Amino acid sequence: MNKGIRATEVRVIGSDGEQIGVLSIAEALRIAQNDDLDLVEVSPDARPPVCKIMDHGKYKYELTKKKQEAKRKQKSVQIKEIKVRPKTGDHDLVTKVRHVDKFISNGDKVKITLVFRGREFMLREQANVVLEKIVEMTKDFAQVEQFPKFEGRVITMLLGPK
Repeated sequence: MNKGIRATEVRVIGSDGEQIGVLSIAEALRIAQNDDLDLVEVSPDARPPVCKIMDHGKYKYELTKKKQEAKRKQKSVQIKEIKVRPKTGDHDLVTKVRHVDKFISNGDKVKITLVFRGREFMLREQANVVLEKIVEMTKDFAQVEQFPKFEGRVITMLLGPK
């Protein structure tokens, strides 16, 4: 910016966006000072470097506003969790699938956690059947992003929007 520009010649763009031409750095600085504006190096890699005459403070302010606006529009994806057991009944599964549908329609991902307690650990086949039922019931609006993974006394599976 201004006297920090090291090039001897620069391509100058005026404050109105119109190209002025290739000028010496002293001439470009003089034009910028006459308008009470700054000479800002926009593209230092070009030959000759491109500089624009603008109000640097206003430019930085507009950049921060654009970043804030982009951050505001950004949607963060949350992971919601639904817990089931190997002996969870069909009606309860229908209710839990409705919750999964609601979460996925909001744009979130759903982690299905199947927990074994006590001697339920012996019911692994039944647990796989429960998870397959959930996948079958949610196939219209969800897809499996992480297939069932066994971790100790817990099986987890991740569903995401289709």
